[in-house]
Amino acid sequence: MISVENLSKTFSNHTIFKNLNLKIATGDILAIIGPSGSGKSTLLRCLNLLEFPETGKVVIGDQHYEAGHISRQEIVKIRQESTMVFQQFNLFRQKTAWQNVAESLVVVKHVNKQQAKQRALAELAKVGLSEYANFYPGQLSGGQKQRVAIARSLATDSKILLLDEPTSALDSELVGEVLATLRQVVADHPDYTVVLVSHELEFVKQVATKVVFFEDGQILETGTAEEVLEHPQHERTQQFLSRFTQQQLAHS
Repeated sequence: MISVENLSKTFSNHTIFKNLNLKIATGDILAIIGPSGSGKSTLLRCLNLLEFPETGKVVIGDQHYEAGHISRQEIVKIRQESTMVFQQFNLFRQKTAWQNVAESLVVVKHVNKQQAKQRALAELAKVGLSEYANFYPGQLSGGQKQRVAIARSLATDSKILLLDEPTSALDSELVGEVLATLRQVVADHPDYTVVLVSHELEFVKQVATKVVFFEDGQILETGTAEEVLEHPQHERTQQFLSRFTQQQLAHS
């Protein structure tokens, strides 16, 4: 479903990752964990060309691209293969919840507005926000905004779901409702391929079929959630998990 070959990305002469290789099978739920600033989110953004790598090849769904030779038409096709949930929600402030969900259906898929509204209302119902359909983002909590963003992604019918730290912008008491929504999404769509960047290790342990430990633009360890989180082999993975656990305990 997703293949990354020799992918390289730099920002202002700083190498984010170089010659990165990764394969994700159809139906996998891959969680990418690691320290902040290690390139996890940049990798996610390169998958659907929100960022442009300098070298390498990416296959995503039925489309592929080679860095340095990407046409505008290829960009559109690549972005149609997946949908992304961002850290900061990225909702239109002047549109209601249902309008935010319906927007891509109308603009990208040319669905008529009434059909798009019905689909948007159905997706909002799935994330428990039916009564908030006519609310604007400024009237919603952070958790509700993120659930609108999740509904928006589900409405596209893309089989590849990219989740970039979906709870990092939320207050701690709101994290649970978003994780519960994502847990239900995963359960309801076993045919989806999910790539998740997250620091919520307990959630990762519950939903991920595969975990990658990422640091300084390199994949240091790969395995099942149990293998990586419970029995890490690489010294850096062990150090990260030990420090992370201590931080969680300090804040509990």
